[in-house]
Amino acid sequence: MARRVGKQNPELVRLLIELRRTARAHHAPLWASVAERLERARHSVEPVNVSALERIAAAGETVAVPGKILADGQLSKALTVGAFAFSAGAREKIRAAGGSAVSLHALLKSKPEGAGVRLLA
Repeated sequence: MARRVGKQNPELVRLLIELRRTARAHHAPLWASVAERLERARHSVEPVNVSALERIAAAGETVAVPGKILADGQLSKALTVGAFAFSAGAREKIRAAGGSAVSLHALLKSKPEGAGVRLLA
């Protein structure tokens, strides 16, 4: 029988618990989906570049990314981006465009129902 190995990062484990708890309490399937994607193996999740945010998200939109944001590309519109991790360059580019780069935990606390949040994976 295969042994299941859980996540070792305590910050990630706390976030997963909080995401699942909020998803159940507020009937928000968005947060359950984010938790499911964060539980995947690291090699099966591709990081998201700033250029993808530019292509996919509309100006003023709130986006949740279950993973890491990297700085490749340019961003010309203000977005609120919640992610598990940001590269320093990506955080700078998001802020330079007039947006905000927040942790998933902060995004979860500000929008527990998940209304107005788009999942970008």
